[in-house]
Amino acid sequence: MTNPSPWRATVLTLFPEMFPGPLGVSLAGRALAAGLWQLEARDIRASATDRHRSVDDTPAGGGPGMVLRADVLAAAIDAAGIGAERPRLLMSPRGRPLTQVRVVELAQGPGPLIVCGRFEGVDQRVIDRRGLEEVSIGDYVLSGGEIAAFALIDACVRLLPGVMGKEASGTEESFSDGLLEYPQYTRPQLFEGVPIPGVLTSGDHAKVAAWRRAESEALTAARRPDLWARIPVKAPNRAGRQKTPKNKTDG
Repeated sequence: MTNPSPWRATVLTLFPEMFPGPLGVSLAGRALAAGLWQLEARDIRASATDRHRSVDDTPAGGGPGMVLRADVLAAAIDAAGIGAERPRLLMSPRGRPLTQVRVVELAQGPGPLIVCGRFEGVDQRVIDRRGLEEVSIGDYVLSGGEIAAFALIDACVRLLPGVMGKEASGTEESFSDGLLEYPQYTRPQLFEGVPIPGVLTSGDHAKVAAWRRAESEALTAARRPDLWARIPVKAPNRAGRQKTPKNKTDG
């Protein structure tokens, strides 16, 4: 799917100076400089109305920390002026886990608005009233949503047309078909007495493909049984391949 205009990430944050950060270098940075995607970092504090530019207050019902105010954040979202076709995301440890399937969906769209939370969280009313989709990048807590936003944006940008050098690079990797990626090797042929598996230097493309598939299946079954369980139909060559693969020296 080709978008009529560049894919765009609009980030609402209390620290706009953090952007583009790592998104300004390497693959994403080159694509940004080339105009293949756009990034806008907006300061939530710009929507505060008091002279102290307050954005948070104490939790209703008591408890430690502070909570981002609904009125200020709602005003910041409204001021961003994004269209209804763009997803509105809130990076949150209680959100649904980000998956490659969701990344592909986001990369094929016009680009999301991403809210980076801070403190103890965000007033639930703005989540509900502005239709924020809560997204998590893992079962741990960060000091803010910015690092999570970096991860989500990077995952999307690398899938945009023209960003990666080889189109196959985006299809032969972890999670592209629900499996972890197979082991990779390159020169030298012999490293500390361990050779590259012979099948990979055999020149037989069918055998290479079969070996890679089998290794992906074995790794997924051993390391991510949750992913393995979601694969509905196990192909015949998966039988008996649910052990951690060992180093191989031939095909």
